[in-house]
Amino acid sequence: MQNKIHTEITELSIANSCICSKLKAASRMVSRTYDHALKPIGLNSNQMTILVAVSLMSPVSITKLSEKLSMERTTLTRNLRPIEKSGFIELQDGYGRTRELKLTVAGQSILSQAKPLWDAAQSDLIEKLGEDDTSMINLLLKKILKNDVT
Repeated sequence: MQNKIHTEITELSIANSCICSKLKAASRMVSRTYDHALKPIGLNSNQMTILVAVSLMSPVSITKLSEKLSMERTTLTRNLRPIEKSGFIELQDGYGRTRELKLTVAGQSILSQAKPLWDAAQSDLIEKLGEDDTSMINLLLKKILKNDVT
């Protein structure tokens, strides 16, 4: 059923209302906050996210990790290379032909170093946004992820 009111789609209306572009821009800005905080130990926000997920799910297949992180397998593999090269994770044989990721002792150590830096970035964002807006953002993002809008 078509809407009775026709709204002309213009570049301006797209620029002003596009959820995708606004979330991507916000994500880049937020990522920069965490990347800056983690820079002293040589990590970025993507690597931190991966290390936390591997720590929680270890051992975990690349496929399962990519699903959990809503990340393409090829993108995840590309992001795994530097942290594997740094010795923070290791690939081991899993069941059948699968390969599983496991956090190493070095990975546990870097994660311990990263936690207070992450906490500082998190606190900074919460302070800038306020507790209520932070809670609202988290609720909305959980709703988006739960509904798997792709």
